[in-house]
Amino acid sequence: MKKKALITGITGQDGSYLSELLLEKGYEVHGVVRRSALEDQKYKLSRINHIKDNLFLHPGDIQNYSRMIDIVDNIRPDELYHLAAQSFVQESFEDSFSTIKTNIEGTHNVLSALKKRSPNGRFYFAGSSEMFGNASVAPQSENTRFNPRSPYGISKLTGFELAKNYRESYNMFTSTGILFNHESPRRGSEFVTRKITKKIGEIKRKEDNILILGNLDAKRDWGFAGDYVNAMWQMLQQKEPKDYVVSTGENHSIREFLDKALNMANLDCEFFDLHGLKEEEADKYINNLRKKKQTCAVVQHPKYYRPAEVHQLLGDSTLAQRDLNWKPNIDFDGLVKMMVDSDLQK
Repeated sequence: MKKKALITGITGQDGSYLSELLLEKGYEVHGVVRRSALEDQKYKLSRINHIKDNLFLHPGDIQNYSRMIDIVDNIRPDELYHLAAQSFVQESFEDSFSTIKTNIEGTHNVLSALKKRSPNGRFYFAGSSEMFGNASVAPQSENTRFNPRSPYGISKLTGFELAKNYRESYNMFTSTGILFNHESPRRGSEFVTRKITKKIGEIKRKEDNILILGNLDAKRDWGFAGDYVNAMWQMLQQKEPKDYVVSTGENHSIREFLDKALNMANLDCEFFDLHGLKEEEADKYINNLRKKKQTCAVVQHPKYYRPAEVHQLLGDSTLAQRDLNWKPNIDFDGLVKMMVDSDLQK
């Protein structure tokens, strides 16, 4: 008999890679999708269109508790992967109320629905390195004190504590993957790595000439999303539930990612740091650059600096390597090349 898996956030980057992995392993894969996605499948299901016929998609919203009860009751999943969230950090500053409501209430709804209708089902929660924020030590492991610096990080930390509470209070199998930044050609274009590679493709095709970014000196631990979903699956195959950091253990700045991407695309851009200007002044400056038909410009705009910056995130995945026999297969250079090549082709 096939194992059944239910994925919230199945249409996202991680959901698509996880779906592929589970189908390869012989699972019956179900996903929760917004009804609007079913009405605009070409765009909103673009990451899973190639496997859509092998999936069971259920219209629903994680903020609708009664609907989540119905979906879980209908499927009775062996494994539930809760990936759905408002996951863009900058957006969480601009609309913290929606982020908190979606990420905290949604997680509570999914956990409660599983407890009521399929309590033996195993639960994976998508945590985040943003829970560490400005950590006092580096690298960060499962024992590092959390210090989130954004509404998004706070919401993920609350979800982590909810999953832990259900594990300790109701003896449910819940594991959180504290995943550091993981990217791919399927990454949303609002995230800085994809924003860079997508714009590079547009510049090469002469569709645009300006790439607008924020702080280039922030450092992150970047891996390939396709590698990281394997760790998610491995967590739910263990005898006992635990929480795991998943990371490469390497640090690279946004500037380093940008430089590599530009070099791979054979682009020579001029840099303009407008951080010290007001947003209106920066916008005028950029308009003038467009009028001059600057061949290729990278602009640091004050709008894209966080109110509370996280300067460095670096993970220690020793526990995952030991328990899950997990390690990343794609290195930093390979990741940048993969994303640049994909957006150049598009």
